[in-house]
Amino acid sequence: MLENLYNKYNLQNVINASGKMTILGVSKVPNSSVEAQKFGDQHFFVMKDLIKNTSQHIAELLGAPAALVVNSASAGIAQAVAGVIGRGSQYHAYHSFSKKITKREIIIPKGHNVDYGTPEEVMITLGGGQVIEAGYANMCSPEHIEMQITENTAAILYVKSHHAVQKSMLSIKEALKVAHDNSLPLILDAAAEEDLLKYVKLGVDIVIFSGAKAISGPAAGLIFGNKEYINWINLQSQGIGRAMKIGKENILGFTNALEEYLKSGSENGQHMLQRLKPFVGELNKVPFITAQVIQDSAGRDIYRADVTINNNSPYTAQEVITQLKKGDVAVYTREYRSNEGIIEFDIRAVTKEDMDIIVTKLNQIFSKKEGN
Repeated sequence: MLENLYNKYNLQNVINASGKMTILGVSKVPNSSVEAQKFGDQHFFVMKDLIKNTSQHIAELLGAPAALVVNSASAGIAQAVAGVIGRGSQYHAYHSFSKKITKREIIIPKGHNVDYGTPEEVMITLGGGQVIEAGYANMCSPEHIEMQITENTAAILYVKSHHAVQKSMLSIKEALKVAHDNSLPLILDAAAEEDLLKYVKLGVDIVIFSGAKAISGPAAGLIFGNKEYINWINLQSQGIGRAMKIGKENILGFTNALEEYLKSGSENGQHMLQRLKPFVGELNKVPFITAQVIQDSAGRDIYRADVTINNNSPYTAQEVITQLKKGDVAVYTREYRSNEGIIEFDIRAVTKEDMDIIVTKLNQIFSKKEGN
């Protein structure tokens, strides 16, 4: 049985209470998408036609001028940067780092140059861009962006993510206005966001989504927006994009997952709250912890269990996190606030049975005596 692959490769079974995270394989792919992937695996296609026609189909679904499927959101950032630098030049596709091409500056708010698994600046640089930070770690206004624009600016890049600084930051709409007032494109890294359609309505030039996060598809990235810019990015398949190409099976699997997502959406916040209520009640019965429900820090319609490790606890939050990962079933949590003594449990991929296991493991951890 396939379940034995855990044993074959000596892998732990994982309860993913961390969220849609790359380190855990991101999402569970719907059965219909697995079937679409299987069809892709077992048939041949003229790849340029498959890419062109599925991309056109996706653009129609979104009401966007154009779309393109790539192999990840990270690849999307690098290829988008290369695209706006190359501006449709075949010379650039073949000689992407040529010194003849000088318009390479990509302006990004300083508080958006975050590490999401790799720093944003790595992907910008991989695409041939020169990172220009605007503003400060705790603020960035439209004026801060404006003052960094030069004759060598190729684009403005904005990151919509819980990783990014939230307070005192200009909005997407404000960044878009600065870009358009200066005849520049706005690249939006919205990898883990939930609502694709609002960015179409805003008229963002280049929008990048992860195919495997909110959409719950196989490994893929989606780029959509202005047709000319998307065509420039598509040309990068003959340049740096060759090293980032996506397979036929994932194109078909992702396209199916997107169709299902647009029909049904992801679990909404109200349903999460209903599932969280009994879970938080059980967590509050565990010694040394206090649990409550909190909303996602970036304002998404996502709710989580927020667990504070009390001051009289025999273990720190980081020690609890480490112990949760031990055993036949490893529990992975959101660790961003462990230095504050807080552990977050994201339940989007967690079942009632998983919640029971989490509560049991926590009780076992805190029932141990120090030194045993």
